[in-house]
Amino acid sequence: MMSQGNSREELVISEDPNHPANLICSLCKNFYSLGWVTGTGGGISIRHESHVYLAPSGVQKERINARDIFVMDFPTKTYLRRPPSLKPSACTPLFMASFTKRNAGACIHTHSQAAVMCTLLSKGSTWSIANVEQIKAIPRPSTGGYYGFFDKLVIPIIENTAHEEDLTERLGKAIDEYPDTCAVLVRRHGVYVWGDTVWKAKTQAESLDYLFQLAVEMVKLGMDPAGPITVAE
Repeated sequence: MMSQGNSREELVISEDPNHPANLICSLCKNFYSLGWVTGTGGGISIRHESHVYLAPSGVQKERINARDIFVMDFPTKTYLRRPPSLKPSACTPLFMASFTKRNAGACIHTHSQAAVMCTLLSKGSTWSIANVEQIKAIPRPSTGGYYGFFDKLVIPIIENTAHEEDLTERLGKAIDEYPDTCAVLVRRHGVYVWGDTVWKAKTQAESLDYLFQLAVEMVKLGMDPAGPITVAE
């Protein structure tokens, strides 16, 4: 493993706005504006070719810059770049689970209040919603396409732990047990969402958060988010 003081700035400094290091910074600012990464919570990782780019731990997401980004060699899981004054994200092993088990191109972790509320309103090990147009933005690997309007979207829920890295085994098990899912909810904590590319992960995270918010409002009105379509009289 590279030493803690290894900066390797050439891995993160680029004028290309679509370079992974720059994308992490801009997306973290976007997620901050949405209320998804309050304080230093949440994070994002992007896998690009043989490298994995990771936001640091303990830095407010709207203040992250490219020099704060960690870079890991994907095949060997060793760090190529470690900013000397920062710590790698505690989410790192969970991000890696989506890369190794689903060949994801990016994984986003948010502390969305709507996501947390859905885990509180769902007493079992899954959260579901159906008959809502927005679920058509969510991929369904078993069909090679996307969920349809009349399909039921099911997202697994795992129980939280005192330390985030200790969630790795539970998240990996949920990924294995729910092959159609692109996300895992963590009770009283938030959600992990992954996609084939960073833009698909972003689209799916936004779409799921819309669905989480909608479901919370439906429950307030006594409606079942996963129930049959009813027509108001």
